[in-house]
Amino acid sequence: MTAGGVVVQAATVAELPAILRLAGEVEHWFGPMVDNPGFHRAVEEHIADERALVAFAPEREPAGAILFGGSSPTFAVHWLVVSDGVRGQGVGRRLMDAALDRLTGGSGLGAGEAVEVTTFGVDHPGAINSGARVFYERLGFSRAERAPDGPEGGSRQLFRLTGGS
Repeated sequence: MTAGGVVVQAATVAELPAILRLAGEVEHWFGPMVDNPGFHRAVEEHIADERALVAFAPEREPAGAILFGGSSPTFAVHWLVVSDGVRGQGVGRRLMDAALDRLTGGSGLGAGEAVEVTTFGVDHPGAINSGARVFYERLGFSRAERAPDGPEGGSRQLFRLTGGS
């Protein structure tokens, strides 16, 4: 499958089970989410605020999801997941592009604006096995300051994408 066959749409409460299924694929890196009421609330709040997108493969299998927020000048990706079976096929890029379009009204990042995302620190097993750091760098994000450790105790780092001048 290529990302061309993927449908990215605003998430609704009907997609909560699909998002939780995706979360289950990455709990070994992030810690418990599927049975965590706080995670459920966060997803539901993002859905209610129209700050959640879900990607489906042509067979309506969940391919990925993203939760985002913030406002100009600093936007944020709060959580991004791509299903194991479709990583490296453009799904993450499609989700990021769609989220950025929603955040900026389709105009892209302006001068002085930025998107920030916290991902695995360089010594975290997810940094190597998930490809997340490389993914963000390929999208133009730069490594920024160290972030607080994740709930599972693993290191984290902030990545930042800045708008043109």
